Amino acid sequence: MSGFLRLTLLTVALMVAGLAPCTAFAATPDELYQSQTIVTGQGEVNRQIGFKDCLDRVLVRVSGDQRLPKKPEMADLRDKAGSFVDSFRYHDRLEGIPVHDEQGTHDRPHDLTCLYKPAVIDKVLGELGSKPWLGGRPRLAVFLTAEQGTRHFALTADDPPGQAMRESFVNATGPLMMHIEFPPASLLSGMDEKTERAADMASLDRLAQKAGADQALAGSIVWSDKELGWIADWRVAMAGKTYRWQVRGVSFDEAFRVAIRGAAQILSGNGQPK
Repeated sequence: MSGFLRLTLLTVALMVAGLAPCTAFAATPDELYQSQTIVTGQGEVNRQIGFKDCLDRVLVRVSGDQRLPKKPEMADLRDKAGSFVDSFRYHDRLEGIPVHDEQGTHDRPHDLTCLYKPAVIDKVLGELGSKPWLGGRPRLAVFLTAEQGTRHFALTADDPPGQAMRESFVNATGPLMMHIEFPPASLLSGMDEKTERAADMASLDRLAQKAGADQALAGSIVWSDKELGWIADWRVAMAGKTYRWQVRGVSFDEAFRVAIRGAAQILSGNGQPK
C-alpha cells in the first residue's frame, strides 16, 4: 500500500470516528464499587462515621437510586457499615502542609475511600429492593440558561465567564460516575436563551449528539433574592417521556448536584426524582 493511500485511509477513518455517535461511558467494577467521604483524622470513632456515609454513597453510586438512603432499613445497615467494606485508605487533604498547632495530625481532614466487593453491595441492594446500574452510563450534553438580575446567558464550552459553573458541574458528576459535555457556542448560534428553554427534548437530544454526547440534560437557573439562592429547573428524556424536577434557594453547586442526581435517578430506571 502506498504511503499516500495509507494516509488517505487514515484521514477518512479519523473523520468517520469524529462523526460517530458517542458511546456511553462504562466504569470498571473497581471504579464503580467504591465511595469517598471526608473525615477528621484517622481515629476509629470518625472512621465508623465515615463508613456509614460511604455506605450510603456507594449504594447510590452503584444503583443510581437516590431514594435508598431514606429507606427505614438503612438504619440497621449503617450500624454495621464497616462489615461491608473490603478495604479502605486515607489521604491527608493537607498533605504537604506542616502541622501548625499543638494537636498534631489527628484533627486534620482526610479523604476516606472505601472499596467494596460487587457481590456484597449487590446483595445489599437486593435486600433494599434495588439493583446495580451496570453497563454504559450515557454522556450528557448540558444545555443550561442562567439569569441573575440583568445578566442572562447560556452556558457553553467556550464562554470564559462560565468557567466556574462548568467546573462545578463536572465536580457534581464524580460521585455518580456520570460524564458531561458542554455545547460549543457555534452549536447554539441563532438560538437565544428563551428559544433554548422552550426547545423540546428531542431537538436538544439531536444537538447533544452533535456535541459528542448521547443525550441532553436541559435546565435553567434563576437567582432569587426572596429564596436567597438559585431556583433550578431540570429536564431529561427517557423512553419518549420528559421528566422534570426542581430545587429552590440553593447555591449553583448544589443546583448542579441536584441535576446530576436527578438524571441518574431517571436514566438508571428508578423513576421521577423527588
